[in-house]
Amino acid sequence: MPAKHNIRRAAHAALHSWGNGHDYAETLVERHAQRYQLSSPDRNLLHAIIFGVLRNRRLLDHFISKLRQGKLDHDARDLLRIGLFQILILNIADHAAVNETVEAGKANIRGLINAVLRRATGQRGQLLEKIAELSPQEQLSHPDWLFKRWRKHYGADNAIALMQWNQEPAENYARYNPLCNEPCELENELEGVPGFYPIEGPIPMPLIRRGVIYIQDPATRHCVEMLAPQPGETVLDACAAPGGKAALIAVAMENKGLLIATDSNEKRLPRLEENLTRLHITCAKISQHDWLQPAPPEWHEFFDAILLDVPCSNTGVLRRRIDARWRLLPNDIEALLPIQTSILTNALACLKPGGRIVYSTCSLEPEENIDLVKAFVAAHPEVKLIAHKQITPFKDQSDGAFCALIRKD
Repeated sequence: MPAKHNIRRAAHAALHSWGNGHDYAETLVERHAQRYQLSSPDRNLLHAIIFGVLRNRRLLDHFISKLRQGKLDHDARDLLRIGLFQILILNIADHAAVNETVEAGKANIRGLINAVLRRATGQRGQLLEKIAELSPQEQLSHPDWLFKRWRKHYGADNAIALMQWNQEPAENYARYNPLCNEPCELENELEGVPGFYPIEGPIPMPLIRRGVIYIQDPATRHCVEMLAPQPGETVLDACAAPGGKAALIAVAMENKGLLIATDSNEKRLPRLEENLTRLHITCAKISQHDWLQPAPPEWHEFFDAILLDVPCSNTGVLRRRIDARWRLLPNDIEALLPIQTSILTNALACLKPGGRIVYSTCSLEPEENIDLVKAFVAAHPEVKLIAHKQITPFKDQSDGAFCALIRKD
């Protein structure tokens, strides 16, 4: 079977797996590229198709509704999404997009797939012209409820700008690690953000393996800068895996003092330890702890500073987590609030008098950000809210993030 046919079969298999809820988009490409033994160029096309279909899922389903009336099973719909994405968005040659997508299907649906895709090639101009008549959330493939929520909080123009941001492929950034013994080889430092560099083209793996750089978005720095760890302090990173923010803390501490990095999932600890070791961090100790439970007694009033990068809705990073917009439901945000509050409560017991906590999310939702922090402070007279910051993609041109500094009297 020619390798070029494998790409569409691999994409179809990946989207089937995703549709069953078993995988995140981030894991699909590599797994199916290996399974189908794809070359590097074919892997890149597989990535473009999988991410493109998920990113434009709602718009593709609109096209399907205009080209085919009646019900479709999941296999046929996924194949049509793959084909229409190539024809109408990726602009792959019609013969390749149609023929090879048809070949990826089972015999009993190939006729249907062929007919719909050929109809799309004939109606391409009309289909594309009528996109402008759709609502912003249909054009930009976001759920209605999410657009309405952002419009309420940020206004219609900013909500549309946020959806447009999410539709663009995420850029990669590298952070230079000053704890290594090598000078930085990268050029074009990000303006206004010392130590961060945009990466164009292949990731420089030798620099990563030697711990010279770490792939990390600049938005991750805000909560660590607000925490302001100092050399010699005892610091906790409570939700540390895979270790990007813990590494920033260790740099600020100049590798002096004690950094305890914990995670609730024991399976994530080996990767956390590997990352911190590779980045030449010697002040860190790694431990498993679920912060929904009270901390061990020896940690009570033990830390000068605590970073809580809590589980959240991820609405500030939907550009990177392209499938999260389809996984997230309106009730999920409300369900996160008691989890986040419980983590904050259990961590507070571990703070020394005069110590500080930074509560952090990658969310844009006030309920799990400033509203939660204000309610927590109101319920705990021994703490004060010192500062808070909301980073939004449409204003700051970076991943979304929130952080709040709380100090214990």
